[in-house]
Amino acid sequence: MGRNTRKRRSSMATKAIAASAALALGGGGLIWANFYASAHESNNNGWSQNQTKAAAAQVATISCPDVGQKLTNVPQNARQGVATELANLDKQITEAYARLASTRQAQAGDSGFVQNAIVGPLKEKRAATIDRIRIDIQRVGGQFNTSLSQLAACTTQAAAPQTNAGGGQQQNGGQQQNGGQQQNGGQQQNGGQQQNGGQQQNGGQQNGGQQQGGQQNGGQQQGNGGQGGNGPVAADFVDITKVQGNAQLGVGANGLPANGNSGSRGSFTTKCGTNANKNHNTDNVIVAPGVANGAHHLHDYVGNQSNDAFASDQELAAAQSTCQNQGDKSSYFWPVLRLQNGQQDFDQNNDGGGKEGNVGKILQASQAQIKFVGNKKGNVVAMPTALRIITGDAKAFVNGNANANVNWSCTGFENKVQLHDKYPICPQGSQVVRTTDFQSCWDGQNIDSANHRTHVSFVQADGTCANGFKAIPQLQVRLVYNVPAPKLQNGTVVNPYAVDTFPENLHKPITDHNDFINFFSQNTMNKMVNCINTGKKCQ
Repeated sequence: MGRNTRKRRSSMATKAIAASAALALGGGGLIWANFYASAHESNNNGWSQNQTKAAAAQVATISCPDVGQKLTNVPQNARQGVATELANLDKQITEAYARLASTRQAQAGDSGFVQNAIVGPLKEKRAATIDRIRIDIQRVGGQFNTSLSQLAACTTQAAAPQTNAGGGQQQNGGQQQNGGQQQNGGQQQNGGQQQNGGQQQNGGQQNGGQQQGGQQNGGQQQGNGGQGGNGPVAADFVDITKVQGNAQLGVGANGLPANGNSGSRGSFTTKCGTNANKNHNTDNVIVAPGVANGAHHLHDYVGNQSNDAFASDQELAAAQSTCQNQGDKSSYFWPVLRLQNGQQDFDQNNDGGGKEGNVGKILQASQAQIKFVGNKKGNVVAMPTALRIITGDAKAFVNGNANANVNWSCTGFENKVQLHDKYPICPQGSQVVRTTDFQSCWDGQNIDSANHRTHVSFVQADGTCANGFKAIPQLQVRLVYNVPAPKLQNGTVVNPYAVDTFPENLHKPITDHNDFINFFSQNTMNKMVNCINTGKKCQ
């Protein structure tokens, strides 16, 4: 299927998703807000106009079990159907979150409204979708774990910042006190702390992604938890100069660097640019193949230029690449970083963009360093063609940190401080840095797995691969951005920045993630392996 045909299908599917979302909300439009508010009125466009009362704090987001992560044994010929149903689950959560944010007046007058009108119906929809997943799996002779049916129920969750994913900067367990104010956890004390659970202050009417009304400063609405109303909030930021130095990258469960001063010590660097040609979409061909807007947020793409929801492996292998070495047609993609300073970008009225709370000016990285390194215990083997690796978790705020793999820092501080649950505020002359170390152990057989996790793993602390897995070159991605430093004022954040996320994850820094599909030519992959295993530095 040609690119133009696929893009027409993508556009039609996107419109269909938007239409169904509008119907689910009674045609009132999508609302994105990190609400801690009392009763409000809505304008003619369905956007909620909020005047906060601190004493009337309410729930802020929808938290649902991640069914996809539990599906570890799906027959290959059932995976497309299952992926489509998993995307339906994501869409259902998106619509429920929108309804949660748009019905404050009804919630204020009825204590059972959220359960009866939002959470309850969502459970019914999810139960039906999970049952379709069961049918897809059993139809081809697969085994379905009946306990997955218990994952239909969702809860509401307050938008307190994640505080247990840090790598050394948190003390006293990182616990929260006083409704979101951090004390001795992230070194955020009485200076930009989240007050009253991060509630909205001075509200502010939104219209098509543009803010109208409400107290503004340079386009930034004060106290609403980010320009888009659903994050980030002041407690998601920390002045990096005030953070106690911590250990190496990825301290915690995931993301340990595989290389060291022994074993295979070489490296292979590929230069693929910084997405200057603005190749973006809100798809994710790994987790939602054939589903337009499957990510519900925007990605930067470098390297392979044909990656969208409908791309086949054959099309990816034959694609153009932005990499200088044309033996590298791999696809590298990550959520965009946006500056929320009142400016909007091309997608302010689009699905995955402003319609789903991802607002602000898209920032192009000033540097995108892509490097493959070895293993400190021994040699690495070649990656198989079309190997897919997802690292980090775009839903970590509601899923928890089991798959989180996040490192935020500033130039000049990378060897001292790595943040995992905070966005850094960098001093003048310093730039924001996102660094990711990918999984570098492979099961030796599969290019993907049902949950896109179990065919690869991280090295153990000593550099070895467990369970008979083979060491492969470890992908390390370092992204550098010129970001104007946000300001923390009276418990609010002015001109914040944030990564795009699924809307219910409120743009928390812990949700950062990165994706890779290997389409190195065999000759170039062999060169990479040889360079790494012989201790050379190649590109």
